Amino acid sequence: MAPKPMTPLRTARYFIANLVFRGLILLTMLLPYRWRVPAMGWVVSRLLAPIAGWRRRIRDNLAHVLPDISEDKAREISLAVPDNFGRTLIEIYSGEAFKKHAVAAPVSGPGYDALEEARAEGRPVILVTGHFGNYDAVRAALIARGHNMGALYRPMRNPYFNAHYVRAISQIGEPMFEQGKRGMMQIVKHLRKGGVLGILTDLSFGAGEELDFFGKPALTSLITAELALKYDAALIPVYASRCENGLDFEIIVQAEIAHSDAQTMTQAVNDGLESLVREYPGQWFWIHRRWKARRKPAQSKSSSG
Repeated sequence: MAPKPMTPLRTARYFIANLVFRGLILLTMLLPYRWRVPAMGWVVSRLLAPIAGWRRRIRDNLAHVLPDISEDKAREISLAVPDNFGRTLIEIYSGEAFKKHAVAAPVSGPGYDALEEARAEGRPVILVTGHFGNYDAVRAALIARGHNMGALYRPMRNPYFNAHYVRAISQIGEPMFEQGKRGMMQIVKHLRKGGVLGILTDLSFGAGEELDFFGKPALTSLITAELALKYDAALIPVYASRCENGLDFEIIVQAEIAHSDAQTMTQAVNDGLESLVREYPGQWFWIHRRWKARRKPAQSKSSSG
């Protein structure tokens, strides 16, 4: 889908929104790390989320896939999700202080041995992840362990915010590959050299396949599985779960997905993420419109009679 044109009104809105978020980030950065992370979580959860309509969207998504959830649990999740988002945002801008916590995170799970085996063999690896916990903690932790890990990122719609956001995520580790034709060429080169690639694929993708997620059809990109099959890369799901103290993480490396076909492999990724979200529902970004319906092609005048 082509980006919407930058009209004067849209430009003004983006500029003002960036001023607000940038100012909030700079103000929060004045606090010591152990205070700034929960402070940003509180501000986003208690102040910004209601204004942005995030709580209602979270409730709607929960009602769609978990209709029997209690009111108390739904309220708990609707507060926890934007809190985790706020913490993630300020962590990304905290540079070395954040990396210190990420690097110290223990790494566990059946897929870690497969990851190390692939490195020993010089085999490329695709680490598929999602908007759970803090996904950049995975990148920081594995780069510190010597993995040649790059990441695909989608530019923000707001160009003013995108400029400093990309600088912030690049400080966590490089290379970074921007979504698009040039970025895909860089990814192919990286994989052919036996590199590790991290991709988030838990967003609704209009051209994707309708796969199951929480018992409902969700348009899902097959790109990670397709790349794994094409370049004989190990496909391994990995997530950074936030610990109870709100500052530290555990890196969870799920079992490697066996090569078969792209749909089957991607469904296995969905199933693995779902199991983790069911265990820690407040750490997944329920704000996304994950269960969008596929758009129907517009009828031409001649076909509509």
